[in-house]
Amino acid sequence: MRRKSHASRRDLLRIAQIYVSLNANENEAKGPDTGMDEIYTDFFGLKERPFSLLPDPEFLYWSPEHKHAATMLEYGLFSRAPITLITGEVGAGKTTLLRHLMATITENVTIALVSNARGSREDLIRWIMLALGERVAAGEDYVLIYDRFQQFLISEYAAGRRVVVVIDEAQNLDAGVLEELRMITNINADKDELVQLILMGQPELRDLIAQPQLRQFAQRVGAGFHLGPIGADCAQPYVTHRLEVAGAKHAIFTPEAAQKVHAYTGGIPRLMNQLCDLGMVYAYSARSDQVTGEIIDKVIEDNVFYLPVEVQGKPRVVAPASGFRSGRAAAAAAVQGGA
Repeated sequence: MRRKSHASRRDLLRIAQIYVSLNANENEAKGPDTGMDEIYTDFFGLKERPFSLLPDPEFLYWSPEHKHAATMLEYGLFSRAPITLITGEVGAGKTTLLRHLMATITENVTIALVSNARGSREDLIRWIMLALGERVAAGEDYVLIYDRFQQFLISEYAAGRRVVVVIDEAQNLDAGVLEELRMITNINADKDELVQLILMGQPELRDLIAQPQLRQFAQRVGAGFHLGPIGADCAQPYVTHRLEVAGAKHAIFTPEAAQKVHAYTGGIPRLMNQLCDLGMVYAYSARSDQVTGEIIDKVIEDNVFYLPVEVQGKPRVVAPASGFRSGRAAAAAAVQGGA
C-alpha cells in the first residue's frame, strides 16, 4: 500500500542531503560507514544500494546486447584474435562487462588493464609495463623498455601463459599510438602470437579506426561489437534484477515507473541507475514503499536529474502532484508561508 506525503522545503532539503551523502559514500575508497546507506536500504529491506554507479559484475543484467558483446569478447579471447574491439555509448556497461570477463577467465592468462591512457607511443609502452607489474625507471630509454616488454612476453609464453593487454577508453588514443599497438601484435613465437589486444571505447573509436591511414590496424581486428542501449522490453527486468541482487523481497518499482525510467534515459544503463536511485530517494522521503511513474516524473520535473541530449526536448507527461510538489512549487510555498 503506497503511503503519501506532501513535500515541504524541509523534505526537499532532506532529499538533497540524502542523495549527496549516498554518492559521497559511494566515491570513498571503502572508508568508514557513515550509516547513510543503512537509512536508505533499511527502509526498502535491502542489503545494499541496487543502483550504484560503480561497475559491479554481480549486478550485470544480461540484455541481448550485453550477451552479444560478451560472446564477441570471449570469441576474440579464445580464438586468439590479434585485436578485439568493443565500443559503446558512455554508460552502456562496457567496463562492467570487461570486469565480468576478467573475473571469469580461468585459463592461464596474464591481463594488463590500461585505463585512460593518453600521450605518445613512449607513454603507452610505459602504461602497459606498469599494468603488467613491471617497474619503469624515470627517463628509461624507449628501446630498452620495448625490449624488456618483449622479454616479458617470451617468459610468459615459456611459462604457458599468454598476455592480454586491455586498453579502456581507447578513443583517447591518436592514430600514431594505435599504429604502435598494431606493431605490438606482430610479436610472435613461430606460429603463436604472444600478445592480444582488447580495445574498449566510445563510438568515436570506430570512426578513428576507419581512417585510411589505419587500414592495416583495421585488418587486424578479429572480433568486434558495438554495445547499444537496452531495449524498452528489458526495462522492467533490468530494474527488477538489480533490486533482487540487492536483496529486494517485493516489487519496489511499478511497471510504469520502469518504463518511464527507460524513456527518460534512452535505455543507457548508467543513466537508468541514476534516475532509479533518485526515484528511491524520493520514495523514501515520502515514506512510499513503491517507486511509481508519478515519482519518476517528479524527479524530472524538479530538475535534479540531467537529461541526456538525445531525449531532451521530447514531450513528456508530468503526473499531477498528488504526493509531491516540484522544487520550485515547494520553494514558493515555503516563502509565502514563511517556512
